[in-house]
Amino acid sequence: MSDDERTRWNERYADEDREPPTEPAEVLAEYADGLPGGRALDVATGGGRNAIFLADRGYTVDAIDVSEEGLRIARERADERGVVDGIEFVRADVEEYEFSQGVYDVIVVARYYSLNALPALKRALAPGGVLLYEHRLQPPGDDTHRFRFRSNDLLRACLDLRIVSYEEPVEITDDDATVRLVARCGRA
Repeated sequence: MSDDERTRWNERYADEDREPPTEPAEVLAEYADGLPGGRALDVATGGGRNAIFLADRGYTVDAIDVSEEGLRIARERADERGVVDGIEFVRADVEEYEFSQGVYDVIVVARYYSLNALPALKRALAPGGVLLYEHRLQPPGDDTHRFRFRSNDLLRACLDLRIVSYEEPVEITDDDATVRLVARCGRA
């Protein structure tokens, strides 16, 4: 990621009119009770909503983001909730970061597009670990959103995992159409 991109994200998080969300991703909230406990990774944590949710449930969490400003907000929020000691904040580019292999029981990716990082994220799953991914879809015929999944892209990229749930809307007609994937690592 270029310094311009990092600067753009820092400016976005510094904008008081664009406060990062505080509620966990819908896919995480929906499946939280059935997830294995242990160690979790929140990819592109931003303001830390998913990392804080997981730490509050007893997970040891690694929260990674390229933005120092996003991580500052996440750290402050985690401190306010009393879970800051359960979260390791990592300032790094997800595309370039070398994740440990086979260590995460839960990996959450919300509102972050990367087919390139998926192989490394899947290798980072512990046996039986669960990947939860939620992101926007690109409407058919619309090539203006290069950082969105096309229909079935995420599904095809995760077929080496056991797909627990995969959802796309029947009609992809608006800018908020979302894909959600829950998949379990089957390797022993």
